[in-house]
Amino acid sequence: MSLLDKDSLRTLKLHRQFSIPLRRCILPSVNLSVVIIAYNEEANIARTLESVQPLVSDDKGEIIVVDSGSTDRTVEIAKSFGAKVFIEEWKGYAAQKNSAIDKAEGDWILSLDADENLDPELVENLKGGRSASTNRPYEWCLTLAAGNAGKGVPVGFSIQRKNFFLGRWMEHGGFWPDPKLRLFRRTHGRFEKRAVHETVKVDGYIARLGSGAILHHSYPTLSDYIDHMNRYSSLGAEMVAAKGKVRFSVANIVLRPIFTFIYNYFFRLGFLDGREGLLLHLYHAVYVSWKYSKAWELSRNRQSSTHSTKLSS
Repeated sequence: MSLLDKDSLRTLKLHRQFSIPLRRCILPSVNLSVVIIAYNEEANIARTLESVQPLVSDDKGEIIVVDSGSTDRTVEIAKSFGAKVFIEEWKGYAAQKNSAIDKAEGDWILSLDADENLDPELVENLKGGRSASTNRPYEWCLTLAAGNAGKGVPVGFSIQRKNFFLGRWMEHGGFWPDPKLRLFRRTHGRFEKRAVHETVKVDGYIARLGSGAILHHSYPTLSDYIDHMNRYSSLGAEMVAAKGKVRFSVANIVLRPIFTFIYNYFFRLGFLDGREGLLLHLYHAVYVSWKYSKAWELSRNRQSSTHSTKLSS
C-alpha cells in the first residue's frame, strides 16, 4: 500500500498552493507490532500493555513479549492481554530487543520497556484524529507538519519521554523532553550491539512526534535507582575497558562526576525538580565515578591475568 493515496496527493498539492496548514497522514492503515522485553515486571507490565491496547485491538496489531525467565506473574499477565510470549535466556539488552523484533510481523515496530507506558495524548496522536480536509477519520495515521514533507517519508519517529523518579516527573536537568527513537519500520531499524544504553539505528529519515509522551516509571524507590546504577556502571565499565588499557584517572573518577553534577543540576536547572532532583543528579554523578573506577579495576585484573599466564607458560 502506498503511503499517500491519490486523494492525499491532491490534498497535499492544494495545501501547498494556498499555504494552508496541513495535517499529513504518514502511516495510513498499517499493522503495528509492540515489542517488549521483560524480567520480573509484574508490578509494571499490566500498565504498559493496557496503554497500547487501543493500537493493537481488533487485529490492528500485535504485542510481542520476550521474557528472560521471570519467576513472578509477568508471563501470566502478558498472556492475559493477548501478548505473544517467548521465553529466552538473557543475551544482553540489544540482542534481546532485536530478538523481539525478529519475531514481529507488523510493518512498524513500537519498542517499549516494561516500565514504560503511553500517555493518552500519544495514543491519540498515533491513532490519528479526523482529516480537516475530508472530515474522514485517519485510520492508523501519524501526522507531520507539511514543512517536513521535503525530507521524504520517515522510516522512524522519535517520541518524547517523561521520566519519573521517586514518583516525581523530572522536568529539568536533561531529563525532558528526552526524545527516544522507538517507532520505526521493521525492515529499516535494529538496535546497535552495546552492553548498555542501546539505541535504534535506522537507515532513513527520522521525524519527531511533537505531542504525547512515553511515561517512564523507572525508579519508584531510591534502592531501585542505586541498584540500577550499580548494574549499569558495571556494563559501562566493560565498554570502557574493552577499548584498551584503562589508567587510574582522578579526572574521570573524581572531577568528571563533579562537573557532571554541576552541569546537570545547575546549568540544566535540575535544582528546579526539588529534593528528588538533588538525589537524582547526586547519584547519577556517583554512577559516573563508579563506571570509571570499575573500568580501571577490570583493566588491572585483565593485565594481571595476562601477566600470570605468560609467567606460567
